[in-house]
Amino acid sequence: MATIVNTTEEEPTLAVVRSTAQLAWADAGAEVADPEVARLCAEAQQHALAGRWLDMASLMLANADLLLLAPTAPDKDLECVLTVICNLVTKAGSEDEALEIARLICAKLAHQPGDKPTLRIKVLFSLYNLLPSLSGKALVYRKALELAAAGKAADCVVPTFKNIDAFVAYWGIGKPEQRDLFLAVTRILKDHKGMTKEYFKFLNKYLATFDGSADDADAIGAAKEEAAAAIIEFVKSSDLYQCDLLDMPAVAQLEKDEKYQPVYELLKIFLTQRLDSYLAFQTANSSLLQGYGMFW
Repeated sequence: MATIVNTTEEEPTLAVVRSTAQLAWADAGAEVADPEVARLCAEAQQHALAGRWLDMASLMLANADLLLLAPTAPDKDLECVLTVICNLVTKAGSEDEALEIARLICAKLAHQPGDKPTLRIKVLFSLYNLLPSLSGKALVYRKALELAAAGKAADCVVPTFKNIDAFVAYWGIGKPEQRDLFLAVTRILKDHKGMTKEYFKFLNKYLATFDGSADDADAIGAAKEEAAAAIIEFVKSSDLYQCDLLDMPAVAQLEKDEKYQPVYELLKIFLTQRLDSYLAFQTANSSLLQGYGMFW
């Protein structure tokens, strides 16, 4: 397949529109295709002259699936096309317009994430670097995590997790956004081999976003599963000796929860009681312990 974008003879955005339009109408015959390609190119020129970059993004993305899903399309050509589209955020007249363009690109890349997930994530990271707004960067990073999870491409994002604290400080995002971010990370790490400590670390970060305030009242109930998971990981671990789980409101709610109360009791035994208490608990709850893989 020939290189799609020719940046020497035509402005890159127009070259992408022309090339994808030709691809879209390739089977229609010249009599039909040529007028349609000319129409789309003229529309693109109007958007460019008027500075309507959001409309330009919509136009350019309309045929992007033809490349994203084409098995014969070289990754280099596809990446080039998507990079040109991503660069539209630098042309936008405002941060809001740039953010809307980014949303369109993210939505397109999230469609059928199992196809070329590594390339899609690479493009999202390029988009992240191009965006001017910190809220936009936070959005794109979250979308990259979602795409990695859906496309089973965790290896593409796991190396970035060591910088999460710096990201959070840089973006200036609030507790709800941090909570969503940490939860997304835990779901990636949960089944990632060799990352048990990191999984426990991010479970703790997620649970720590609940401070027991009235603002958390509606959301904290959704953290029960993760609170129980953190307890299980702590109890199962052979090299975790201290934790703050008992002090966390998200964990404390398990004490009165019908499903997870025994798990909470187990945590209290490990942190505040002696071996005989655990042996008594083990006898009374052997099936529970076996279910969590903790029967010794």
